[in-house]
Amino acid sequence: QVQLEESGGGLVQPGGSLRLSCAASGPTFSSYAMGWFRQAPGKEREFVAGINWSGGNAYYTDSVKGRFTISRDTAKNTVYLQMNSLKFEDTAVYYCAAGWGNYYDMRTYAYWGQGTQVTVSS
Repeated sequence: QVQLEESGGGLVQPGGSLRLSCAASGPTFSSYAMGWFRQAPGKEREFVAGINWSGGNAYYTDSVKGRFTISRDTAKNTVYLQMNSLKFEDTAVYYCAAGWGNYYDMRTYAYWGQGTQVTVSS
């Protein structure tokens, strides 16, 4: 069983940065692939970024490539999402998730956090 808790969301101006954290509990955290998803009002939840169990491979949706970076610190049981050059369209609730399989498919993630709000506004 893995429990996930996101933090680090908030209000930021366009062009600004935020770093989201996802703290995991459970003895098998290091064996899971991790992902970040987001859901904007009135839209479906979508994949943002994923990272494999070792942290050696990362995957991004096209709209965030070059702006967002996913990383993990296994010793701290934490996954991060560094978000730079934020845009209005990045506004959403961001969720972290743990699972195996296709990083891009939310159905393959077994565990989810409660989400943290990111609002990009001037």
